Amino acid sequence: MKKPIWQLCIVLSLFIALGSVYAQTDCNGIDRPIVFAGLDWDSAQANNAIAGHILEAGFGCTTEDIPGSTVPLVQGLVRGDIDINMEIWFNTAPDTWHEAVETGEVLDLGLNMAAQELSFLVPRYLVEGDAERGIEALAPGLRSIEDLPEHAALFKDPEEPDKGRYYNCIIGWQCELVNNNKFKAYDLEGVFTNFRPGTAAALASSLAAAYEKGEPWLGYYWGPTWVLGEYDMIALEEPAYSDECWAGDQGCAFPTSIVNVSVSREFADNASQEMLDFLEAFELDSVMVSRLLAFMRTNDAEASDAALEFLKNESDVWTSWVSEEVAERVLASLN
Repeated sequence: MKKPIWQLCIVLSLFIALGSVYAQTDCNGIDRPIVFAGLDWDSAQANNAIAGHILEAGFGCTTEDIPGSTVPLVQGLVRGDIDINMEIWFNTAPDTWHEAVETGEVLDLGLNMAAQELSFLVPRYLVEGDAERGIEALAPGLRSIEDLPEHAALFKDPEEPDKGRYYNCIIGWQCELVNNNKFKAYDLEGVFTNFRPGTAAALASSLAAAYEKGEPWLGYYWGPTWVLGEYDMIALEEPAYSDECWAGDQGCAFPTSIVNVSVSREFADNASQEMLDFLEAFELDSVMVSRLLAFMRTNDAEASDAALEFLKNESDVWTSWVSEEVAERVLASLN
């Protein structure tokens, strides 16, 4: 039995509509995989997975990562062997990268995220309480570095009970030396012990153990990391960063670390403007990335899983990076 013509028209319209959603571009004619710098830390791999999924589902590209460390991957970017580096840490980037930006061999597409080092962190429940966990605020007046001496007893050092314990950065890291200087500048030496963990795992474990028990903890940590994604911490106020302070006693906040997206000249010459606009618009914040890293650790998940988690739950963020058509194709791929 033949279907009425109006039913056939509806079916045809549905096919056309679905085709407009699922149809992909040809990656602007780029007939090879787009190569990401496969940097050897989790946040970079999560960034690659997010950007890679959007390029594949939204622009019809194929992508791959070449694993390695910062210097050789930057050299690969300059040569054109690497197309995209999602995490150029501007303040510590190799001179090779800065020189290549000046000569135009690579393009700096601007901010991906602003990372932070935080010298004096305490659990939020210590200041604000946590009704859900039945924790009362033990230090509601603890807001800044100046408030620490009067709250030292909360952070009692088990080895020197007349002092509080401050968990510094890892022995031998530059941040340990900076925090040593801050300790002196803020006149905390007579009130707190300057405890230096031997490993990053030991520092994380000290925070995790205190947090799970709802106990006080004071110390340094940095983001983005799974630790700051897992545990709700407050940074005590310090004097604002300035070049003058940093060249002096360092009695001020750490400078913000700028993390940029960069592409090779060869890729920029062959990619569509829409693809470059997407990579230029790509921007996360450190808190969001920390949450993704915590998701990866808690669920024993891969970077690709974190990317899907982000794309499904943060559509208000990433859809602002791309056109409506590209966003529709990416959303369709998630279903």
